[in-house]
Amino acid sequence: MKYVGIQTQIQRNNTLSILLLLGFPTILLAMVWVFLYLIHSVEGSYYDDYGNLTYGISLSMVNHEFMMTLPWIVGGVGIWFVIAYFSNASMIRRATGARPISRRDNPRIYNIVENLTMSCGMPMPQVNIIDDPQLNAFASGIDEKSYTVTVTTGLMNRLNDDELAGVIGHELTHIRNHDTRLLITSIIFVGIISTVTSLVARILWNSFIYGGGRSRRNNNEKNGGATIIVVLFIGLICAAIAYFFTLLTRFAISRKREYMADAGGAELCGNPLALASALRKISATPGLGNVGREDIAQMYIIHPQEMTKGLMEHINSLFSTHPSTARRIQLLEQF
Repeated sequence: MKYVGIQTQIQRNNTLSILLLLGFPTILLAMVWVFLYLIHSVEGSYYDDYGNLTYGISLSMVNHEFMMTLPWIVGGVGIWFVIAYFSNASMIRRATGARPISRRDNPRIYNIVENLTMSCGMPMPQVNIIDDPQLNAFASGIDEKSYTVTVTTGLMNRLNDDELAGVIGHELTHIRNHDTRLLITSIIFVGIISTVTSLVARILWNSFIYGGGRSRRNNNEKNGGATIIVVLFIGLICAAIAYFFTLLTRFAISRKREYMADAGGAELCGNPLALASALRKISATPGLGNVGREDIAQMYIIHPQEMTKGLMEHINSLFSTHPSTARRIQLLEQF
């Protein structure tokens, strides 16, 4: 694997974060425009500037309605993003049941984190613990005030100090490389577009069921059948765009970042074999209790879906943000 310095990785992640910030509004607004276009196609006719009935779709009307809704969409999504972006730490704690600790609460884990941060000259992040027997760890946060390393009690109980240092070093490298900021950004974007898609589909379905559609005003049975097709097609388009963006952000969170974090963790702890041993132990029982959220699972040191077998193992490998655990262990043992 080609060597990439930490400053190069930070620069790449910052650039990719900017591209995501620009790309997400583009995807969302394109979805809105397509939605309006398909809604206008239901009637199939419009009145021109002279009051004449014209068959077809007026792009000027579609664009006009799009420009009218644009400020509301941009404003709403902007507020949503800002709130989620700056409250992500508390959201993750509530979802996982994590609790912050001090040196007095758990000197062992706190001292390991502190020693590793001092060795690489980075500020001390918050240390959280989750009472869970499964083996798991992840890093989160967007700045020095919110950077956090979270581990489960199962991880602390099953790993020795060297293995635990390797895992903590892995997570600290994610923070140093700004991987966590990039991941939080993509998680929020996917959450917004998925929620909007669900709301649009529900509104369209309720309009059809309870008589809010355009076809009801015309009492035209034939037009009603066309409405059903268009409504379903709109739902399909929205779902396809949301799914596409999900895949886009998954691939944006490149698997190379996990390799980089493994290399950084091995370098910080000074023992690549210890991290390889830790990954082998974690792969036996990865995950986090009843927290079945994909957005949080993306932050785990090992994604639980990697443990599936058969056909699903191959499918998950195509779209996973994490590389094969066996491959990661192999590289660490050759470090």
